[in-house]
Amino acid sequence: MAVATIPLPSYAAALTAPGEAAWTTRTVDWLRDHGASPVVDTAENWWFSLHAPADHPPTADQLPPTVVPVQPVAGDADGPPTLTDSFPTRPVPGEAMWQARRLERNGSLLLATGFVRPDPHHASVVAATAWIRSVDVQAHLVAGTTMPGGPTWPGSAQVPPGAVPDLLATFNSGWRIKDISGGVRIGRQTWPALREGQATVVIDSRGRLDVGSWGRDFGDSSDLAAARQNLALVVDGGQVATGLSSNAHHQWGYRDNQHQFTYRSGLGVDRGGNVVYVAGPGMTLAVLAQAMVDAGIVRGMELDVHSPFPFFAVWSHSAGADSAVKLLPSMGWSSERYLRPDQRDFFYLTTPSSSPASGATPALHGSPSALVR
Repeated sequence: MAVATIPLPSYAAALTAPGEAAWTTRTVDWLRDHGASPVVDTAENWWFSLHAPADHPPTADQLPPTVVPVQPVAGDADGPPTLTDSFPTRPVPGEAMWQARRLERNGSLLLATGFVRPDPHHASVVAATAWIRSVDVQAHLVAGTTMPGGPTWPGSAQVPPGAVPDLLATFNSGWRIKDISGGVRIGRQTWPALREGQATVVIDSRGRLDVGSWGRDFGDSSDLAAARQNLALVVDGGQVATGLSSNAHHQWGYRDNQHQFTYRSGLGVDRGGNVVYVAGPGMTLAVLAQAMVDAGIVRGMELDVHSPFPFFAVWSHSAGADSAVKLLPSMGWSSERYLRPDQRDFFYLTTPSSSPASGATPALHGSPSALVR
């Protein structure tokens, strides 16, 4: 009986630790921290294998919100790539089309959203997409109250209030650092280490974001402001990564995790170096990777998985009011997630007028609706 009560103080501490997180999330993280990761992974594999998505077209409440009125316009030469549906039958209105969500002052497209259906065996699967013109935004990486862990990180685990008027988007980061072989860097702090061959989001001193393989596409430099690693690339050269379905060397996590039908998110860049985010429920890792290819990603990585971790919100500002809309209605938390301290690290994007803010990766130097094919 005494042995059984020894962990209780640490479990109580996990349940009351600061930062936004559901009690179920806190419990699972605590179990993993106490040697139960294989048990948790096995249970998750069993559970998700029994809950394959339906093979019928999605209902309206499963689709991204539509902004109205919608006015078709032509995309510019360096705009978003063509969306491709891997599910050509039983089409759904609006699929494989970009919808403009934010325009620049000169009228060019800054942020667009859309969706594809990447699973030919499960017609209900919807992968929401967001495209951001990278040259005109600044990216920031913020540490959560408990993750990535390691050293004490600067800031308050939330979007700094002074940056809210310039917010363009907020979105989730990757797996827990304890569950991968890579690391994270914010400013001059790194924990535990950035490892060669790992899929990595990097942010340079100007706030430009890129995705690739550490040691091949980029490495350590004085221009590096932040880096976040998460497993191996799932899309490389515009193709689904070789060996992803078998995961023979566990480069994409614990065995069979890649076959779970679960909420997944991914981040990558298109041929022009612009940022593309993809997320949706009921996807295996192979289906997520196919959705990323369908969205025009040439180098891409998986981010966090399982509801409620995948999250993306589009921000707008009008008449002094700041408001956000989630990329998919099924995404957990409110649209204003990350305006309060969160347990997990996350990214946010601002327009160029934003100044560096305390507690975030600094950029050191420094709406009409439409459908776009």
